[in-house]
Amino acid sequence: MADGSNLVTIRDIDVPFWRIVMILVKWSIASIPAMIILILLLAVLTAIVGGALSLIGLEIPEVPTPPSP
Repeated sequence: MADGSNLVTIRDIDVPFWRIVMILVKWSIASIPAMIILILLLAVLTAIVGGALSLIGLEIPEVPTPPSP
């Protein structure tokens, strides 16, 4: 260790249970806008690809609905 650095080993981290719960709740709330943005981006990408396919003349087949019993 000629460069002056020290090796450190962490053996225990004491975090209260409710603090961890609050962190997970905050992460869950923060993920909602992120998912909305991802869904909107996927919808735009799907529209662009669908429009490009129709411009070059490829037809997107429709899925037939199953018969009612």
